[in-house]
Amino acid sequence: MSAPTRRDDAATPPQAVRSGNPHDLWQQAIRIRQEWLDHALSTQPADRSTAERCLAAIYARASRPRPRFAWVDSPEQARPLITGWPTLDQLHEHIRDPRPRGKPPLASDLAMNTSQLRAALSAGVTHTDPELSPLRNSKTKQPWPELAPPHALDSGVPLAVVLHQGVRTALHRSLAHGYYLPVRAALEGDSPVPVCWYGQQDASWIAYYDLLRRLGLARYGPDETEHLDTWADLARSCGWWWPGEDVCVVVDRPQAVHTEPVSGTPHDQIRLQPDGLRYRDGWQPPLNR
Repeated sequence: MSAPTRRDDAATPPQAVRSGNPHDLWQQAIRIRQEWLDHALSTQPADRSTAERCLAAIYARASRPRPRFAWVDSPEQARPLITGWPTLDQLHEHIRDPRPRGKPPLASDLAMNTSQLRAALSAGVTHTDPELSPLRNSKTKQPWPELAPPHALDSGVPLAVVLHQGVRTALHRSLAHGYYLPVRAALEGDSPVPVCWYGQQDASWIAYYDLLRRLGLARYGPDETEHLDTWADLARSCGWWWPGEDVCVVVDRPQAVHTEPVSGTPHDQIRLQPDGLRYRDGWQPPLNR
C-alpha cells in the first residue's frame, strides 16, 4: 500500500466549514481519517530530506543541536546502533528520582515537549476536548457509548465525542494495538528496546488535531500550528526513529504492509495480517495475536 500524494488542504490553513450538520462533518472526518491512515501504512521510500528537517526542528525545541542521521532499513537493523540507550523503565526511574543526576535524557525532554504541545492544541479546541476530559451523559453520568457514528449522532452523542472515538481512539487502536505494539514485541524478545517514536504510526494524535483544525473546530496559535505541522510532515515522511544526543536513528518505511479489518468495531479498525509486514532488508517480524 502506498500513501497518496500529499493533499494541498493538509498543508494550508483550514477553510470555514460549509456545513455545521454533524452528519456532514462526520463524512468529512472519514475522508481525513483515511488520508492519515494511508500515510500511516505507506510503503513509499522515506522522504529523507523532509524527515531530517522535521527531526532537526524537534531537536531544536529541546535545545539540542542538529544530530547526525543514521538511516536503516528496519527496526531490527537499528538494534546495534541503539544499544545502551534509555528504555521506558529507565526514563521513569529518572523522573521518580528526587535528585536525578545530570541533565534529563533527550527522550524525556522530547516526551515533555510533545505532551505540552498536545495540551496547548486541546486548549485551542472550540468545545470541551474529550482528549483532556472524557465527556459523560448528563443524565446517566456514564461515559458515552461507542456506537456506529450515524447511530451515535442520531442518539444524541455529541459530535466531539464521535470525532474523538472515531478518529483519535480508532486510529490509535489500529496503529498501536494493530501495528507497532506487536512489531515492538517481536523486536524486543527478551531485551527491552530503547524509547522510540513511531513516525508514520504516530498519526493518531496528529490526525485528530489536524482534523479539528480542518473542520473549523479548533484554532491554534502560530507556534502550536508550526509545531503540529512539523510532526505532521514527519509522520508523512518516515518510519520509526530513536533520538540519541548526537545521532538520530531513523527507519525507512516498510516495503510491504498487508492489513485486515477488525470485526465488530464501529470505526473501521484494522490490524496487520499475521505475515503482513516486510521491511526493505527482508525483516518480517513474527506477529503474535
